[in-house]
Amino acid sequence: MGNKLSEKVAVITGGTTGIGLAAAKAFASEGAFVYITGRRQAELDAAVAAIGARAIGVQADSTRLDDLDRLYEMVGSQHGRIDVLYANAGGGEMLPLGAITEAHFDQTFDRNVKGVVFTVQKALPLLDKAANGASVILAGSTTGISGTANFSIYSATKAAVRNLARSWVLDLKGRAIRVNTLSPGPIHTPGLVDLAGPDAKQQQGLLDYLTSQIPVGRIGQPDDVAKAAVFLASDDSSFINGIELFADGGMAQV
Repeated sequence: MGNKLSEKVAVITGGTTGIGLAAAKAFASEGAFVYITGRRQAELDAAVAAIGARAIGVQADSTRLDDLDRLYEMVGSQHGRIDVLYANAGGGEMLPLGAITEAHFDQTFDRNVKGVVFTVQKALPLLDKAANGASVILAGSTTGISGTANFSIYSATKAAVRNLARSWVLDLKGRAIRVNTLSPGPIHTPGLVDLAGPDAKQQQGLLDYLTSQIPVGRIGQPDDVAKAAVFLASDDSSFINGIELFADGGMAQV
């Protein structure tokens, strides 16, 4: 076990699969006590078992404010503070302009913007109690700075998240709470593969295409993002605030 996050209390929303689960495992392995959220109890239980004894699962939907209240009441009663908050929950589906529905728009902005806003806002009293300053990590995406066909609404939500970080560092000036955005490129997760539909050939075709666009020459893995999250969560990044850190193999730079 490492000690970069020794005895820190971390909350990761959407921690049952993919990047969130990888980050939770990495945080715990570096000494943090980790709360993860998920909407489905079975997946939540499996994730907690995979992370180990330093994890607690809380069934919660980040778009539901009463769920967030219940989450933070639990964290507050058990640990009294939050040192690291990774607002990771979110997602989206692909629809081209001309096929966008009101339901698609509302659901995507609720998951990726509303959920992030209130996940952070409601955590502020516990973040203020972090002994050596708190770190907030927002889940961005390379789509937030580049055009992506059929993915405009999701991309717009990630651009919004990036601007939230820029504004919140000013709102929180002097409060020892850092806010940074962690923006993955294509990462081999169930959420990415599912964008291609259920056909295995189409899924592989998507992965092959994305790999061809990445300068480093390979698709990303959840652990690649988790390692970057550990850095932003740790005291190693204590003077880093308001940035967008791309974990994308160079994709956003070309």
